[in-house]
Amino acid sequence: MTDAAPASQPPPRDRIRLGNWRTHPASLWSFQNVGELVPSADILRGEGETEPGPGAGALDAMALVAPDGERTSAVAHLENSHGDAFVALRDGQIVAEWCAPHCDPARPHIIFSISKSVTGLLAGIAVADGMLDPEAPVTDHVAVQPGSAFADARVRDLLDMTVAIDFEENYLDRESDFDRYRRAMLWNPEHDGSAPETLHEVLASLVRAPGAHGERFRYASPVTDMLGMVVEKATGIRYHDYLARRLFGPMGARGPSCVTVDREGTARAAGGISMTARDLARLGQLVLDGGAAGGRQIVPVDWIADIRTNGKRSAWVDGDFAGLFPDGRYRSCWYAVGDDNGSLSCIGIHEQWLWIDPVNKVVLVKMSSRPEPSHDPATMREASMLAQIARKLGGAA
Repeated sequence: MTDAAPASQPPPRDRIRLGNWRTHPASLWSFQNVGELVPSADILRGEGETEPGPGAGALDAMALVAPDGERTSAVAHLENSHGDAFVALRDGQIVAEWCAPHCDPARPHIIFSISKSVTGLLAGIAVADGMLDPEAPVTDHVAVQPGSAFADARVRDLLDMTVAIDFEENYLDRESDFDRYRRAMLWNPEHDGSAPETLHEVLASLVRAPGAHGERFRYASPVTDMLGMVVEKATGIRYHDYLARRLFGPMGARGPSCVTVDREGTARAAGGISMTARDLARLGQLVLDGGAAGGRQIVPVDWIADIRTNGKRSAWVDGDFAGLFPDGRYRSCWYAVGDDNGSLSCIGIHEQWLWIDPVNKVVLVKMSSRPEPSHDPATMREASMLAQIARKLGGAA
């Protein structure tokens, strides 16, 4: 089914507040201006891009077929699926670039849960630096309440999202532990009479689910926020500084980037990063190139190879997202799609995507402001469309 025509302009700035910044059409503005609404720490300020873009180029005449059989052009799909920005690389070069009228490609756009995949790469760097052991207990680095979800979990359980945690990722709920979590990260307003908490206080108290860790993929964003805390404690360097020094700077990021923080300055490692579409494409190219960029090995090659080839299939099959990628896996905060091309993907709510096709040597970035935070049919449709775009840009029929 074709998406409804999206709104083209946000409301006036004085109508965009903490209580509605993730709702449409306020998101048309707020997703590129998160720092005005949520406290944020700069990662890089960036010098900006110097190379002009190629425009929509190959996308103009590219025909796509949706899972329901609908035929559309690639540009029409971007326009009608609440797209904000799109970048395509082939062999490391920009071959297509598109931007909605309301979007400024020079400004950082929040990538939501693609932040998890960034954190997974940063953890791999910390492992190579000799500062982090994936098999170590979480409590070697971060104190939690006895008997709580992370009390007997390993760092590897954080990386693979296999913590036995009793937590529902309900994006619209304003009463549950999820809202408590969102208030602690300063993404939601406090309730009247509620006691402000830090992100650490919430994570340290979350309830453990029955069963062993490491056995089932359970999608819960607090797991990767805990991973960010572990990386920070293990390295002794603040998350945003370590990210700038060891990943974004070395890979050649050119635009501004930031991450939201809580009232103690703890970074929202699971969903708070904002960056430009081109810089996210550079991150994808880094992974496609085995962790190297500019002649330097930035993320260990064996960490990238492990993402591509490992990940417990039974944990995925028994987990929350098995229907999205039936032959997929999840490893170190990255999705292995399970297609014939060995594609990898990262996904954020409101339809943020990074898609890497190693066979066709294509990297795709799509940033969006879809009204629904989560919508399974739209997500399935987007995965199909991106796979087609990657094949066509790579020369496949």
